[in-house]
Amino acid sequence: MRILVVGSGGREHALVWAIAASPLVDKVFCAPGNAGIAEEAECVPIGVMDTDGIVAFCKREAIDLVVVGPEAPLVAGLVDVLEAEGIAAFGPSKAAAALEGSKGFMKDLCAREGIPTAEYGQFTDPLAAKVFVNARGKPMVVKADGLAAGKGVIVADTLGATISSIDLIMGSNVFGPAGEKIIVEEVLVGEEASFFALCDGVHALPLASAQDHKRVGDGDTGPNTGGMGAYSPCPAVTPEIEADVMQRIVLPTVRAMARDGRPFKGVLFAGLMLTAEGPKLLEFNVRFGDPECQALMMRLQSDIVPALLAARDGVLNRVDLRWYEEAAICVVMAANGYPDDPQRGTEIRGLDAAGEDLDVKIFHAGTRREGERLLADGGRVLGVTATGPDLAAARERAYRAIDRIDWPGGFCRRDIGKRGAS
Repeated sequence: MRILVVGSGGREHALVWAIAASPLVDKVFCAPGNAGIAEEAECVPIGVMDTDGIVAFCKREAIDLVVVGPEAPLVAGLVDVLEAEGIAAFGPSKAAAALEGSKGFMKDLCAREGIPTAEYGQFTDPLAAKVFVNARGKPMVVKADGLAAGKGVIVADTLGATISSIDLIMGSNVFGPAGEKIIVEEVLVGEEASFFALCDGVHALPLASAQDHKRVGDGDTGPNTGGMGAYSPCPAVTPEIEADVMQRIVLPTVRAMARDGRPFKGVLFAGLMLTAEGPKLLEFNVRFGDPECQALMMRLQSDIVPALLAARDGVLNRVDLRWYEEAAICVVMAANGYPDDPQRGTEIRGLDAAGEDLDVKIFHAGTRREGERLLADGGRVLGVTATGPDLAAARERAYRAIDRIDWPGGFCRRDIGKRGAS
């Protein structure tokens, strides 16, 4: 097969790496890719939102399957266009991708189907939102309705901060058009976890669990980011909780989407809060998480390609995925200034030494080559990923590799997976 992966981040590098290992695959392309992906696939200079360019490339190169990594082209309908042109694609349609494209759509579906989630209201008028908050008299979470690169959520710790968050999103437009409508919801208390399931429109196949670290600083301090690290499996997601999530969250969603003429095919990523009352849904994403994907791909024992094809073709009930028992961890190295104003163009050295351990894989997220020099070219730049017999061993390997990287222009959190390893 000839497969095209769309995207340029660490998630896409991990997908390229896993797909390239399949005996079913002769050639992997990535649009647009990055410096690390270029070592494992042929990168082509086509942007993720250049639908016409992607279609033309697929026809010219006789692509057998397109795997769409990021959410923006999915929400914009890239899969619909590809399939209409006779090009097989993995990922949800535009109608199904509304589960991530509109938090209000997702919350309304939950309310309709009895899926456990936080109490909420949605608003286009900031005054009405403030009335809703003041009536409850406690801090709440404020979310932009649309896509905001994983950063459109403000968890307020006081009533005043909640009101300020409404003004920030709707008055100052910090998240742009994504914040023209907002969701205000109760603060859920518990442990967060990431839960992934492959879906084919009818069936759903649970993948391994993971736990992400969203805030930029050690001890979960500072602003939210796209994710500073993740590990898998998440010990808090027991087999009983997995069964509960499938029965009360994932399968009701798949059934409702099919009934409403929006069959969901692709990866359904449920962000969960494990509360005293049981798992509750924080949000849905419609693609692999980043950096969770890096940890998941390191643990996946099965060939990923038949599973992707089965999801697209509606035959997931014939697929069984195997996972290594080992733990995996991905620690993100970000450019100084991230998430506000990351410094681009700083040189990164020492990756060969850092990657000498066979249990370590360094996935690139925001890099480019300038001659022989490797330069940072984004906010999140590297995903140093390691496996081990347990999480403590995987952590030790990942941070040992990080200590070999010579990059004064970057930083990482030093506590990724620490709680899960204790």
